[in-house]
Amino acid sequence: MAYRTELEARVAKKTTKAIADFGMIEPGDRIMVGLSGGKDSWALLQILDVLRRRAPISFSLVAVNVDSGYKEYKHELLARTCEERGWEYHSEHTNIGILIEDILDTDQTPCSLCARLRRGVLYRIAKQVGATKIALGHHTDDFIETLLLNLFFGGSLKAMPAKLVSDNGEHVVIPPLVYVGADEARLYTKECALPIIGCCCPACGDLGLQRQRAKKLIMELEIEHPGVKNSMLKALSNVAPRHLLDTRLNPPAALRALATAT
Repeated sequence: MAYRTELEARVAKKTTKAIADFGMIEPGDRIMVGLSGGKDSWALLQILDVLRRRAPISFSLVAVNVDSGYKEYKHELLARTCEERGWEYHSEHTNIGILIEDILDTDQTPCSLCARLRRGVLYRIAKQVGATKIALGHHTDDFIETLLLNLFFGGSLKAMPAKLVSDNGEHVVIPPLVYVGADEARLYTKECALPIIGCCCPACGDLGLQRQRAKKLIMELEIEHPGVKNSMLKALSNVAPRHLLDTRLNPPAALRALATAT
C-alpha cells in the first residue's frame, strides 16, 4: 500500500525510524493517543493509523481526549471526526480549567500546570481502556525548546526522554513524532483535512517569556543556518560524558586514575 503523498511518506519514514530506534511499539500493544485536537495530536493519530495498517506487527489505537471543562470547546467536532475515520475515541470531561484558575498565581502561565493535571487524567484513563503505551504529539521543536529552556534557565543539560516511565512504573509515555518538525506536523494535519480545535483556555498560546524566547531563537538560527534544528536533535543522541562537568558521570577519583594510567 503506497503512501498517499510525498509529505505522508516523509512523516511516516521519520515516525517509523523513531519507533524502531527506541523500541516504542511492540507486538500486541494498545496505544492510547492523547488527542487535544491540535495539529500535533491529529498528525500523530493519523500517521500511527497509517503505519498500523502497514506494520508487520499488530497493535491497536484508541484516541483519548481530556476536556478541561471550557464550554466553547468543540467536543462534537472531535468525536465526529474520529467516528468518520473509524478511530476508537474516548472523551473524559474534567474541571481542570476551573481548578487552575483557583490555584494559579496571577503572574504564572497555566500551560505547564494544565499539562501535569491532564497527564494524571491520562494515566487513569489508560488503565480503563487497557492501554499499554501512551503516545503524545511531542515533535522535534518541543525537544529542542526543552533542551534550551533547561540549559538557559534550569541549570541542567536535559531534554525529553524517548520513553518516559511513570513514577509508579505502571505507564510508558512515548513521543513517536520526535523526528518530525512542527511545520511538517502542521502541513500534514492540513493535508489530511483534520480540523484543528483550540483548547479554549483564555491563556492559550501564552507560553511565557522564556519559551517564547527559545522559540524565536531557534527560528532565527534555522533561518540563518538551515539544518541547525536537526543538528541540535542529533546532539541529544551524541553525548560525550567525559567532556561534561558532572562529577556523577566523571568522579574525580576515576579521572585521577585515568590520568595516572595514561
